Amino acid sequence: MSEFRLPCPACLDKDSGGELHKAVRKAKVERDDAVVLDLAATEFMDSLGGARLVEIADHLRRRGAALRLENQHGAVADLLGVIGPSLEISPQTKFQDNSVLEIIGGTALTVGQEVRQFLGLCVEAIYWTLLAPIERKGFRWGLLLDEIYEMGVRAIGIVCVMNFLLGLIIAMLSAKQVERFGVQILVADLMMIGFARELAAVMTAVVVAARTGAAIAAEIATMKVQEEIDALRGMGLNVTQFLVAPKLLSLVIVLPCLWILGLIAGLAGGCVWGILILKFQPSIWLDETLNAALLPDLMQGLLKAVAFAIAIALIGCHNGFRVTGGSRGVGLMTTRAVVMDIFTMICIDIVFATIFYYVLG
Repeated sequence: MSEFRLPCPACLDKDSGGELHKAVRKAKVERDDAVVLDLAATEFMDSLGGARLVEIADHLRRRGAALRLENQHGAVADLLGVIGPSLEISPQTKFQDNSVLEIIGGTALTVGQEVRQFLGLCVEAIYWTLLAPIERKGFRWGLLLDEIYEMGVRAIGIVCVMNFLLGLIIAMLSAKQVERFGVQILVADLMMIGFARELAAVMTAVVVAARTGAAIAAEIATMKVQEEIDALRGMGLNVTQFLVAPKLLSLVIVLPCLWILGLIAGLAGGCVWGILILKFQPSIWLDETLNAALLPDLMQGLLKAVAFAIAIALIGCHNGFRVTGGSRGVGLMTTRAVVMDIFTMICIDIVFATIFYYVLG
């Protein structure tokens, strides 16, 4: 560890301070060294001279060296008392990495807290959606009709187009695979089974999650950021009854209806390929499609649609209530809601597929 002593000029201003800065830079200062500036001869120092001292301190800080001032007096000492905090070189804080157990424990606590909040929201939503109207505690029926129109009627076009195109693609790929066996008529059976059990429900739910789930999260998150949620509570209104229950009930009504339309649209896409490309008679294709329509397959798709509706509504509301920050927080929670919706739908789909596989075969 070395110590470098440098005298300061009588007038420490922009020019003389620059020269002093050059002298400090020329000194071969290394880590843990100290530079001592002797201000005994300095009678005047202006703000630009003080700025030069700050630059010297920053230079030494980057090199790990220390700066020490001595013999300051008079007005120079008063000015240094003001800018003194900028000249101090605080020791670097060493952050200790958390252990693996601490990371796991912190993550578990965070996840547990969120799960507890989500379960509480589920209980309140079920009560205010099913039991409260029976107990005559009120329900926003007018808002329910508005939500049904927004979530259902305005989504018919995109749902039907997506399922129609998917049906066209599935029929095209399936027909190519069975062409070698000469049983292309079985594509009609495949379309009915696939869309009834799986494709119509999943595709419709994905579209609704991207459209309605994101809208629910963004709406509630915006209301919370703008403190409208607090205003509702201040007026004595139950937020779950006022906001969550109409959205949940409307989505439970809408998504099965959209599933039916998606099923029809998907079968129509396969029918177009079968009639126009495979050259089957419309009556033959239609009979084969209807003969493959089994009640267990239709019930499986319908139950999935209801489960998807509940998940989309509750996850959207849950993420909306958890927003923090401003507009950026709204965007993050909206994205998070869509991702959680899709992941949850896959998990629900796996559960239904496993149950129906072992029950129905």
